[in-house]
Amino acid sequence: MISPFFKIILRMLHNYQIYIKGLVQGVGFRPFIYKMASEMELTGSVYNTSDGIYILIQSSETNKNTFIDKIITNKPAIAEIEEISVKETNRIIPENNKFSIVTSDFGNNSITRISPDIAICNDCLNDVKKQVHRLHYPFINCTHCGPRFSIIKSLPYDRDSTTMNSFKMCPICQTEYNDTKDRRFHAQPIACNTCGPVYRMKNSQGIYTEDYNTILSSIKECIIKGGIVTLKGIGGYNLICNATNPNAIKRLRKIKMRPQKPFAVMFYDKSQAEKYVFINNDELQLLTSWRRPIVLLRERQKICSNGLNDGYRTLGVMLPYMLIHHDLLESKEIEAIVITSANSDGEPIITQNNEARCKFEQTTDLVIEYNRDIYNREDDSVTHVISGKSRIIRRSRGYVPEPIRSDLHVEGIFAVGADLNNAFAIGKNKDIILSQYIGNMQEKENQIFFETSMFHFFQIFRFSPKQIICDSHPEYFSTAIATKYSIQHSVPLLHVQHHHAHAAAVMAEYNLNEDVLAVCLDGTGYGDDGCSWGGEIIKCNYTSYNRLTHIEYMPLPGGNAVSKEPWRMVISYLHDKSGIRTLYPDDFIERIGKKKINIIEMMMDRNVLSPLSSSAGRLFDTVSSLMGICDINTYQSEAAIKLEQLADIECKEFYPINRSNPLDFKNLVKQIAKDYQLGVPISVLSSRFHNTLVYSLAHTIHYFSKKTNINKIILSGGVFQNKLLSNLLIKQLTAKKLHVFFPSKIPCNDGSIAIGQIAIAAALKKNK
Repeated sequence: MISPFFKIILRMLHNYQIYIKGLVQGVGFRPFIYKMASEMELTGSVYNTSDGIYILIQSSETNKNTFIDKIITNKPAIAEIEEISVKETNRIIPENNKFSIVTSDFGNNSITRISPDIAICNDCLNDVKKQVHRLHYPFINCTHCGPRFSIIKSLPYDRDSTTMNSFKMCPICQTEYNDTKDRRFHAQPIACNTCGPVYRMKNSQGIYTEDYNTILSSIKECIIKGGIVTLKGIGGYNLICNATNPNAIKRLRKIKMRPQKPFAVMFYDKSQAEKYVFINNDELQLLTSWRRPIVLLRERQKICSNGLNDGYRTLGVMLPYMLIHHDLLESKEIEAIVITSANSDGEPIITQNNEARCKFEQTTDLVIEYNRDIYNREDDSVTHVISGKSRIIRRSRGYVPEPIRSDLHVEGIFAVGADLNNAFAIGKNKDIILSQYIGNMQEKENQIFFETSMFHFFQIFRFSPKQIICDSHPEYFSTAIATKYSIQHSVPLLHVQHHHAHAAAVMAEYNLNEDVLAVCLDGTGYGDDGCSWGGEIIKCNYTSYNRLTHIEYMPLPGGNAVSKEPWRMVISYLHDKSGIRTLYPDDFIERIGKKKINIIEMMMDRNVLSPLSSSAGRLFDTVSSLMGICDINTYQSEAAIKLEQLADIECKEFYPINRSNPLDFKNLVKQIAKDYQLGVPISVLSSRFHNTLVYSLAHTIHYFSKKTNINKIILSGGVFQNKLLSNLLIKQLTAKKLHVFFPSKIPCNDGSIAIGQIAIAAALKKNK
């Protein structure tokens, strides 16, 4: 018989159902809940579903509130909570005074968030030195770290749905996997020396070895001697060499067919990196985060005399994210390694063992593979810090497939993005899920990569397209893919203007469902008038846009050829059709030659192959080539990037702006040409150019802000990857009391176009 006292206690207890949505699976969330509930002596259970985690507890209201507060405050570092809902429930909770983890329920078609791949954690770095069955085991992982997206094939996220399905757990791993108190409870990639994946290396006799210490010693010896190693990473194969050896780097460039573009460098830790780069607190937080991206940092001194990042004052830096990286660099025998994707420049990173052997066995000194498949290929992500916040340049490993949470219903919308820096996106409920970086869609291999990844996303996220969105450019390869799919599957197709999509992507990140002013600066985007746009200020919301003003149109002599040959734009800006003799700098004439210059002038005079463009990217190219910095782009935006790199950041000088038409920069270019001829240092001229451009933009934006009574300003487009430009403009606009929205979770370049395309389509559908 229950005593009166306990009857009172029972009346005070309630049964609660707590639903948590977000990144809560594959990150140790259920063991965390179990431990905390047990410590609070709560009765109940926790279980996974397709769309999140459910917790049932029997508790007083006070304890329930304390429990929820602790969940929010003490959650695992990698976990992200998007939503918590609590309600009383009539569901029966067993009266055993215990809390338990129960069988998952994946009965519906909803999905939960999938974790990106996570850098090895400190606990695993300690375990590998202490746990007998994992001593020096290179693929050690737990619920707090290890491969996730790169190995998953379908939901629910369990071992059978990943490329670990062929590795049967040994009894020790199985015990850890089943132990709710163990850090490896339900860690799907759990493995050890007995039952997990292994590295393999072919020796000089053609015999394979799987001994990790032998392989590690061979890699170290090879790198120290100046060799190049092909090493299988998380999202694909990498090529690595000694970052202090210019001959090794020269050879690496030949293998990759990458003559100029800088390489990223991996250091063992912060103290090692700080010998060569400056790192502020925001950059350190990004550099040491579990995402482990490449972070662009200002150089303190050169780590290599030549060949690594010539013409740059910044260096791409990353820290180890796999055990093998730690083991290679821990002894400090190797100061740092160059680490780059194993591919020819512009092609997708290689993931298959056979392909890696075929392509690199003869050209590199060692090929190191392992016997777990990579299902979803990923490059290393590239980031930097602008205005005190992390900004993404290339979004891939460590970020994908994290969604952008929208206030719009986006279910069933598939967006193919743009052609450069391509990434596609799918809509699930209110989540926009952006793919990993695909690359330039003009490359046939990247088109195959696109289609393979597209079907992987459809499968993993249980997605079926109900509408397809593409760019309005009629000649984009992505547009052709969208058109083909639309016809084959009878799915409606919507074309979206490029810069409207740029603006809408940032609106989606910040959930700005209202009129904004968007400043879109990039290389090119198909305009409504048939011209190439790229220096735009538009008033827009999700469903409409109005072009308020733009950089003055200039001819593109040779059309698309100008993106490869910036010197053509110098002639475009300086040539006077009225017959007045054009004054080109002497060394420009010497470099390009009078014959070429005359041909381009004739093309423009006769309006032959000289379409008009308002491109900000081409303006940067003009100034860069004018001063002899870069006449030929060997990689995307080379001229513009090198122009920024040479600027004197302490210089505050600027040229007078044209107040009647602040975005007409012909006189600015002529003034720079004159001062360059007079011998003014390039560093000063680059700073004057940046400062003048910023003042011109700020003046124009402020004018239209007052005219439209809109004070929310969006900055988007690849030109805003320019750290100097963006920092200066954000500072000026903020000083004018304007609210600036600059992308942080997504790239400002074309890598985010698909997000804007989905947001626009969802809003148009809602308004029908």
